[in-house]
Amino acid sequence: MPSFRYEMRCEGPGVVRIAGIDEVGRGPLAGPVVAAVAIIDRSLAKRKLLRLIDDSKKLVLEEREAAYEAMIASGAVRYAVGEASVEEIDRINILQATFLAMRRALNALADQPDIVLIDGDRVPPDLGCRAETIVGGDARSYSIAAASILAKVTRDRYMHALAASFPGYGWETNRGYKTPEHLAALNRLGPTPHHRRSFAPVMRLL
Repeated sequence: MPSFRYEMRCEGPGVVRIAGIDEVGRGPLAGPVVAAVAIIDRSLAKRKLLRLIDDSKKLVLEEREAAYEAMIASGAVRYAVGEASVEEIDRINILQATFLAMRRALNALADQPDIVLIDGDRVPPDLGCRAETIVGGDARSYSIAAASILAKVTRDRYMHALAASFPGYGWETNRGYKTPEHLAALNRLGPTPHHRRSFAPVMRLL
């Protein structure tokens, strides 16, 4: 379960706001990569809210949605979301696009943090503030876990809405990931403008 121990380690002179950043959507064949940044006000975060927050991969759809709505309603979580498009992913590669989405999320936050906790082992270049990486951070830090839920729900909702305009690919359930259903639809229907042309299963069909 996540905790605030990493946030508390960062506290000190000149450090007031500590944020977590996470991304979702590096692996799919279709759709953007989305990042979120979250700052949790511990004085406002009730235990009932914190019990809902965990690594988004450990939560089922209903749990993620409940946590997302609870965070927004609580007033205890300040957040912003950024994304990089399919065109950007194809042009600069998925790693650089992920970094771009993280910078956009951070730039969209009204109150810039003094330090950011990042899930993984790499700090995006030109982030604009101090950063610390935590491998497996979405399961260890409340701030990163919150960001993981915000990013996941945002992207899932986007892919679900997109599925209505591009039926047959199963995006309402597979969210653009490489499932047998999605691969079969790609072979049957061909790529859409929302497919990542730099990814091998799509590239082979072009």
